[in-house]
Amino acid sequence: MSSLDPPPPSPPPLESSLDPSARQRLLEIARLSIRQGLEQGHALQLIAAQEAPALQAERASFVTLERQGRLRGCIGHLEAVTALACDVAENAYAAAFRDPRFAPLSAQELNDLDVHISVLTPSQPLTFSNEAELLAAIEPGVDGLILSEGHRRGTFLPSVWEQLPTREEFLSHLKQKAGLAPDHWSPQIQVARYRTESFGD
Repeated sequence: MSSLDPPPPSPPPLESSLDPSARQRLLEIARLSIRQGLEQGHALQLIAAQEAPALQAERASFVTLERQGRLRGCIGHLEAVTALACDVAENAYAAAFRDPRFAPLSAQELNDLDVHISVLTPSQPLTFSNEAELLAAIEPGVDGLILSEGHRRGTFLPSVWEQLPTREEFLSHLKQKAGLAPDHWSPQIQVARYRTESFGD
């Protein structure tokens, strides 16, 4: 990326676009989809037009599952592909049963399962010519990042800042998630940022 290009403006602070009833409905959809997965082996099927207008809009989301404070599954989309209500239903099912890091969720785990939903803003590419410029452009605590080089790609939601609070830690671990060495650097690295509206149980 050229340092001569003007950097994109920082995305504005994300104001809540979902009222409490919409958030509650999305959490209900996530739990219903997980229960349907346990009982029938597939995600909850929704008719988007029957949901509230905010949930009919095409939005990207991630669903994160935790048990006793530990990650139990996390799946989502970085780009909008369907209505938000349908996206949450699909991602909740996938987080429970298709996250390759975990065995499929069992019925015994349902009672103490915590569900968290992150609704993403569209991503914006960052412009930088070296790692120092990239680090300076990152806003800790609020930026989610997508890092890619060739066919390698990884993302961290803004919530990951709770475990990796410094820019250097966040970036080096994100490189590893993308399959790169933590100290790797090349001119081919591309990074985009997004922000989330997050809520949960």
